[in-house]
Amino acid sequence: MNAKSSASGRSGAGRYDRATAPRGELAVPGTVVPGRPPARSFAELDLPAELVRAMTGLQVREPFPIQAATLPDALAGRDVLGRAQTGSGKTLAFGLALLVRTAGRRAESKRPLALVLVPTRELAQQVSDALAPYAKVLGLRLTTVVGGLSISRQAADVKAGSEVVVATPGRLADLVGRRDCHLDRVAITVLDEADQMCDLGFLPQVSEVLEQVRPDGQRMLFSATLDRNVDHLVREYLHDPVFASVDRAAASVTTMEHHVLNVHPADKYATATEIAARDGRVLMFLDTKVGVDQFTRHLRGSGVRAAALHSGKSQPQRTHTLAQFKDGEVTVLVATNVAARGIHIDHLDLVVNVDPPADPKDYLHRGGRTARAGESGRVVTLVTPGQRRDVNKMMSDAGIRPTITQVRSGEEQLTSITGAKRPPVVDQGKTGRIPFQGMGNRTGRPPKESRKAADARRTAEARRAAQVRKAR
Repeated sequence: MNAKSSASGRSGAGRYDRATAPRGELAVPGTVVPGRPPARSFAELDLPAELVRAMTGLQVREPFPIQAATLPDALAGRDVLGRAQTGSGKTLAFGLALLVRTAGRRAESKRPLALVLVPTRELAQQVSDALAPYAKVLGLRLTTVVGGLSISRQAADVKAGSEVVVATPGRLADLVGRRDCHLDRVAITVLDEADQMCDLGFLPQVSEVLEQVRPDGQRMLFSATLDRNVDHLVREYLHDPVFASVDRAAASVTTMEHHVLNVHPADKYATATEIAARDGRVLMFLDTKVGVDQFTRHLRGSGVRAAALHSGKSQPQRTHTLAQFKDGEVTVLVATNVAARGIHIDHLDLVVNVDPPADPKDYLHRGGRTARAGESGRVVTLVTPGQRRDVNKMMSDAGIRPTITQVRSGEEQLTSITGAKRPPVVDQGKTGRIPFQGMGNRTGRPPKESRKAADARRTAEARRAAQVRKAR
């Protein structure tokens, strides 16, 4: 089987219909072109000179496919419907147009001029970080509005006057409800990762936001898939949008390898531990917060510099953990799906699904943390015999043809695929820690669980089973 995505993807603009829709997606009638031809270079776009200088300084020289396909129309004020996988460069696809079209205007107190809605705090911060240097050179004030941080401070920033607001739906709704933010002057609205916002139950808040922004304003919607409630948003709130699509191969830009490693249940966590002990950083996904915390403690006891990331952590804790991972202070980030979107780590070449996702979109977004913006990467999924059927279907629905290998901990084949090695030996007398019992030990006995942990595990298993039944 071919494990690598093609380096040369396809992108283009046109009518979105069932002939072009991936499996399971809805047709979206009314999306029209003619759109403008894709830009062959940023020079064709007549961008402000100070913006071009900033882009050059940040090594942004040639547009990625989604940028080339959407920027000509977005800069002209057209509504845009973009389908592109994470890591394809869509932040600048909408961000450059939003900033250029807002430049030269000043916001009144509490009344921003442009809005970017995203599903998660991490993605909001990533978008803000990506746009901040360009906003600065264009004289635009940018505010990030997310939960988990002081709402009073965010309200003060909006009150002081921010031309651009990057927000999660829940916190923005809070500010609007407090009358600390009014959306009637918003002329450009972007929905990024629209499918994830709908999946998380934010459709009512998103719809309410779109009812409040200027009705004659520009709307841009970007999503990895265009299904279910995304279809409603397109029909109700986009006006004759130009449709641009970048396929999964183009989204990876170069190469992304996909591997399924068939493992024995008793050897699963020993295998995962050896992968975690590799040289270089690795992002590892587990299903539950309890599982993430337990495995992270085990890795630390094994001498691996690991940290946990999940929704049970406060926002300052999550931000600090991500900074440690980016700086290399932590080499293994163990996470739930909270890290599947909105996290950009340079030179992250390995993502490991210790627990396979049930949803093909979750797989694509987890894997999208590697092979970002021109880099290569590898996605590894550990699969026990009882999971094979469901994982095969999930991979097929995701459009992935992985290389499948039977492995065991300590084997050369595991090392050749993942860089795995034996973890450092830790003196238990000094650390006070006991090795990870049961999960991957030689006896294969399951670890003792608290009632709370067992309930959480059973709930996660039931949710996964329900997702699988629904996918069928």
